[in-house]
Amino acid sequence: MAALLASAAPPVVSQPIEKRVELCYVCHGRNGHSQTPLIPSIGGQTSFFVVAQLFLFRDGRRGAAPRGMADAARPLSNDDLRAFGEFIARLPPPPPPAGKVDAARAARGAALAGQHYCAACHNPDYSGREQMPRLAHQREDYLLKALRDYKSGARMAYGRGMEDVMADLNDADLADLAHYLSHFPAAARRP
Repeated sequence: MAALLASAAPPVVSQPIEKRVELCYVCHGRNGHSQTPLIPSIGGQTSFFVVAQLFLFRDGRRGAAPRGMADAARPLSNDDLRAFGEFIARLPPPPPPAGKVDAARAARGAALAGQHYCAACHNPDYSGREQMPRLAHQREDYLLKALRDYKSGARMAYGRGMEDVMADLNDADLADLAHYLSHFPAAARRP
């Protein structure tokens, strides 16, 4: 994946954002709906979250980051970060995954999400807000990887919230939580 990004021409600053964002689609899929294992869908993420993540990639502060993201973000100005954030926030959120929901796993994940107050930061419909990402209908494999990275400390959160949540969760818990969030039944579209 990094080789693919490295071989892609960097977006030209004078191009309109609709053209510049096409580099994002190489990995994150058309309209930000990833079809690639372990690559997140970015459609429907909040502008603030996108700007914050691109800033962290650009400045080399995002733990567990793919090299290609740092390379793609490095030449971006603060105005570029805002333009990308605003554009991506207008993309439609990803649709529910095609696979069948495992009701027992989803119920365990829902219980864990309730016990750990996930909706307090990520919204009751898991649509995300401010710097907290949209989780509803995110790729399950990516959610599990991100949760594991938070648990191991490979990925840092903005504060101690995620660290505290992860403290008593085991890998089976993380897998059930990822399954639940990926298949969240009442995921609302952002207006």
